[in-house]
Amino acid sequence: MSAAAQTPADVLVAKAQDRSALIGIVGLGYVGVPLAMEFARAGFRVLGFDVSKAVVEGLTQGRSHVQDVPSAEVARFTKEGTFAATTDLARLREPDVVSICVPTPLSKTKDPDVSYVLAATNAVKQALRRGQLIVLESTTYPGTTRELMLPALEETGLKAGEDFFLAFSPERVDPGNPKWNTHNTPKVVGGLTPACRRVAMAIYAPAIDRLVAVSSTEAAELVKILENTFRSVNIGLVNEMAIVCDKLGVDVWEVIEAAATKPFGFMKFTPSTLPGVEDADAQLSHAIHRAGGRDQRRDARILGWTRGRPPQRAGARGAGQQTAGGGRRLQERHRRCPREPGPRCDPVAAAARRGGVVSRSARPQAQA
Repeated sequence: MSAAAQTPADVLVAKAQDRSALIGIVGLGYVGVPLAMEFARAGFRVLGFDVSKAVVEGLTQGRSHVQDVPSAEVARFTKEGTFAATTDLARLREPDVVSICVPTPLSKTKDPDVSYVLAATNAVKQALRRGQLIVLESTTYPGTTRELMLPALEETGLKAGEDFFLAFSPERVDPGNPKWNTHNTPKVVGGLTPACRRVAMAIYAPAIDRLVAVSSTEAAELVKILENTFRSVNIGLVNEMAIVCDKLGVDVWEVIEAAATKPFGFMKFTPSTLPGVEDADAQLSHAIHRAGGRDQRRDARILGWTRGRPPQRAGARGAGQQTAGGGRRLQERHRRCPREPGPRCDPVAAAARRGGVVSRSARPQAQA
């Protein structure tokens, strides 16, 4: 096929295969920096973007602020010219691929704050050109890619799937994990169109061991919600078991360690609220709103289990700070949600009517 007859998708796939594509990473935190290093290690040139001048200056000088990335690695790629960082968002026109790895913290109403995603999308929109791939990696609710990013980017007159490509690929970073990292953790990829998925898979393939393609951006977004919800629910369950053990005078850690010897059907969780649990909880709540509240009663029963605090394990950081009052917090989120107000935003009351155990305990202090 002649160069003139090649589609933008064909051109970008070819650039992925010969490593001539320039990779842009927006957000140089614990997700963006490891991803940048993997692309650089695979032979791509990488241009990182961050609004923090201090972060950019540190990386430019070869200093890593991310625990999973050694400074020596950043210094090597910087010296080789494989990696560079900038605060100039106008340069977003340069990369062939733009991966958005910005945070999605919780708002005051415990909903995901997508303002950083919107700001990054707007910056990309100002520089969008034909032939670019835009990938969102930030944890968010289902529909963000299609409902928020797509309309903004298509305001440029370019059409997704033909002129540019749009995909969602959730980050799966576990900071400090000595076994699983960005390279060897399977990566889920969902494209807005088949062409978008094809291009995204081609770009990630040289840098990631295993890719898992799903049919849509919504499916990929829900994968992340399911993963976080699974973790949140199981931490809540083991917190409840800690309360039971405390009442019976049994060592909960002994019970957990013994149960973990089962080679199938059990996964070990510890009785403490770890970073990310509240995020998953709020994202699930928001996802339920967007789905029309179909699972509110079930969600209230799940999040309303905990009635007290588990015993603190000696030396365990953050032990005892768990999800007490989960059902009450969920009720507050539904009551305050500006998108769908009304009587059906009271899942706790609905759960109580159905005989569910609903927590009315005091709200725990915020974690550091």
